[in-house]
Amino acid sequence: MKPLVIKTLITSITSIGLLGLFNPNQASAQLIPEPWIAVGSKDSAITYAGGVKVFGFGLEVGTGKDGVTGTDVLKFINLPFISPYFGVGYYSTKQEVSLSGGIHVETSKHIFIGAGYNSVRGFNGQIGIKL
Repeated sequence: MKPLVIKTLITSITSIGLLGLFNPNQASAQLIPEPWIAVGSKDSAITYAGGVKVFGFGLEVGTGKDGVTGTDVLKFINLPFISPYFGVGYYSTKQEVSLSGGIHVETSKHIFIGAGYNSVRGFNGQIGIKL
């Protein structure tokens, strides 16, 4: 009986996720940009970033250890209350390509928080607003 419960749970979670992907209300919610700031750490150095999300895409500008500065282009998967993301960027000081991923979670009608990882800037926490 235990395998049946696990299979039912997996099917339910997958179905809810697919409903979120095809929710037409998500597109209209993205007409106004959603800005955020991030603070993190890599190799004992504090890192900073600021970003904006619109139409399911994001642009984040950040700085890290030894003044390394760059930009990341992100793709968000807009699900109800939660938005995982992944992206790629370029950091000119070290001429290095970065990979990033994370998640944004709605905490109220106008606030979201997030956590992410960037291969150049390390782990970070984020807070943003929905206008």
